[in-house]
Amino acid sequence: MSNPQIAVLIPCYNEAITVGNVVNNFKQALPDAKIYVYDNNSSDETVNMAIKAGAIVRHEPMQGKGHVVRRMFRDIEADLYILVDGDDTYDADIAREMVSLAIEENYDIVNCVCRDMEQTAYRLGHRFGNRLLNGMVRFIFGSYIQDMLSGYKVLSRRFVKSFPVLSKGFDIETEIAIHALELSMPVANIEGAYRSRPEGSQSKLNTYRDALRIIWLITLLFKHERPMQFFSIVWLILVLISLAFGIPVFIQYLQTGLVPRLPTAVLSIGIMLIAFLSLMTGFILDTVTRGRLETKMLVYLQYLPYADRRKDRNYNL
Repeated sequence: MSNPQIAVLIPCYNEAITVGNVVNNFKQALPDAKIYVYDNNSSDETVNMAIKAGAIVRHEPMQGKGHVVRRMFRDIEADLYILVDGDDTYDADIAREMVSLAIEENYDIVNCVCRDMEQTAYRLGHRFGNRLLNGMVRFIFGSYIQDMLSGYKVLSRRFVKSFPVLSKGFDIETEIAIHALELSMPVANIEGAYRSRPEGSQSKLNTYRDALRIIWLITLLFKHERPMQFFSIVWLILVLISLAFGIPVFIQYLQTGLVPRLPTAVLSIGIMLIAFLSLMTGFILDTVTRGRLETKMLVYLQYLPYADRRKDRNYNL
């Protein structure tokens, strides 16, 4: 336990051009770390290049980055985990600094804030989408994680083993950030260079499809993790719609004593009933969410930080 067991986790799909460089760079930066490449049904030479570079290669047949990360977190035992993309866009040289920061300050996440060093590193749509999605999470969940969509981060064992991965694709980074925010985990941010892919290497990201998927995930997580706020918004919208239909009918009734627009009056009452059912749903789910959050916290607290485990081990020796 004098030195932490570090696992470098590299999910890959058709990264034959870059995966060898990623493995070699992390071998130089962290000579004692075990480097795992999880192949996700690649049709090129990704597996052979990873083996040639000296990585431990495993396979995940279910397509999507979320499935790969779920498999990695389940299978691999380590003190610290470095999750990084296999596209050779991140700087391996800062890995030791990130690991040291995680150990010395007991951070559960050390997140690399991407500083694009080349004009073509971030496409305009990706840069705008990144800011928009970070802003949404910050507004809803109070984010203190900068560059939420970064694919390069150090994670503690207690984070990895308490994290119920539900995502299937590239929205996994969003889910990681929100899990940390929900449990108020200690998080650090460190700047690192972000460079464009080498010639011949193609991004698997689709700006619009993946952005819509992430927005949908944020909406679902908002409903799951903040049900009172979510259903209160639904309640308010339905109340306003109900009033918009009902007030003219009520005014007409006061003036004439008649309700000639009976279907509109019934519709207004029905929408108002649905509004209050929504509000009651929020109250009920808020209680359920609190119990689920307490369960997550208990699982999280079962795992000591690395520094404390090392002290306990040394004491027992």
